[in-house]
Amino acid sequence: MASLALLGAGSAQALTLEQVGGDFTEPTYVTSDPGDANRLFVVEREGTIQLVENGVVSEFADLRTEVGCAGSCVGERGMMSIALSPDFAADRRLFVGYGDDVDGKIHVEELKAFPDGKSADPATLKPLLEIDHPGATNHYGGQLQFGPDRALYISTGDGSAEDDTLHNAQDPNSLLGKILRLDPDVAPPAATIWSSGLRNPFRFSFDRLNGDMVIGDVGQSLREEIDFAPSPLPGTVGGEGFNYGWNCREGTLAGPATDPGCATPPPGGFAEPAFDYPHTPDPDLGGSGRCSVIGGYVVRDPGLGALYGRYVYTDLCSGGIRSLQLPASPGARAGDDCSLRLELDRPVSFGEDAAGRLYVVEQGGRVSRFQGLPPATCPAPLPLPPSGESRPQAKTTFIGIKAQRRRVERGKAALLTVFVSPCEGRRGQSVELLRNGRVNGSRYLSRACTARFLSRIRRGTTFAASIREGRGYEPASSRRLTIRLAQHRRHR
Repeated sequence: MASLALLGAGSAQALTLEQVGGDFTEPTYVTSDPGDANRLFVVEREGTIQLVENGVVSEFADLRTEVGCAGSCVGERGMMSIALSPDFAADRRLFVGYGDDVDGKIHVEELKAFPDGKSADPATLKPLLEIDHPGATNHYGGQLQFGPDRALYISTGDGSAEDDTLHNAQDPNSLLGKILRLDPDVAPPAATIWSSGLRNPFRFSFDRLNGDMVIGDVGQSLREEIDFAPSPLPGTVGGEGFNYGWNCREGTLAGPATDPGCATPPPGGFAEPAFDYPHTPDPDLGGSGRCSVIGGYVVRDPGLGALYGRYVYTDLCSGGIRSLQLPASPGARAGDDCSLRLELDRPVSFGEDAAGRLYVVEQGGRVSRFQGLPPATCPAPLPLPPSGESRPQAKTTFIGIKAQRRRVERGKAALLTVFVSPCEGRRGQSVELLRNGRVNGSRYLSRACTARFLSRIRRGTTFAASIREGRGYEPASSRRLTIRLAQHRRHR
């Protein structure tokens, strides 16, 4: 039985983990139906997928023959994650990723569910991608995620036992040690390299609010690394062409540098990690030394209070769950790393459902959902002014919104520009776009204090923009802006 300890002070609203679905057999990942957050899919390493619906567990698919573990997977092989199509309710497609325990290869395949969506037949499997992984039985990567552009992104490890002696991560002709992009709707599907220089990006995720990519790259003997690639525009993915430096770099330190290309870094230099940490015990919980970062998600569940907007991650060996604030731009450092006072037994993955609720998976069999509020010390409270002093008066803010066109054809995207004044000192501050009164995305202000959004229009839609208090300025909201459908002219 996996252990769970809550070390903070007891409270009815304290942050806790509520187990879902009973115990599973070596679970590796959890996700949900994109159209129904109450239908959870739990991946088990040997090749089974379990469906949890209203607390009842049923087998969704049995792919053990294809995965080939025969009772025990070797090394880091096995099924590590799945990704359901954004249109799962209509097309019933999902995609599975596994390291084959017979031939050692990385496989990405399409699987189709029956019309009721409650199970799938292995006979419907359709191969999409197969990558040779000779020699080592570790460093498989293993994450599948649909990006905000509706393409499928795949993480692969470098394929080497240590030091990347096969030179895959820096090789532009190898699909190992990479983040790959694949369009499953194109025939035949072909994977392209999105970013490179990764050792074992076992887990990565997209911020469901703004599309930012965050990668947890497992280190070797020195540092564990979290990489950050913000989305440049709505519906797009950041990080294209980024080289994160392995094996020339390990976190912020020099790596084993056995690759001949390390002497000549890419023109823009290696992309620096947003955060890295050493193999020392968790600074707040003690215990075992940390050894393997388990990348998580940016929290978008409002029910988790002050955790909203912060990145949550853990480590396989220490089991301590921590939270940090990601930077505003690539190359900058994350801050305010702190402990959530939760300690797990060998956590292997986080997961997120369609409603943005956050889950964590323990290798021993437990899948749990985050509930309640974080400790008062994480995130750290804002410092109070010294006794007798008062905070300076915040400056008034004006925020405006305009559209390239006020009428847009059905299904086309509206280009919206948000602008903020005064501009001094506000570059990189976040602004939010509201669509029919609900947050639709966020962007960082440019040097000119503007931000652009693309939003698809299917009916008359009202937009507004808002900016929170910060940098000595008051919060503000814009006027409402309505985009209407363009009328087609009839030709006589």
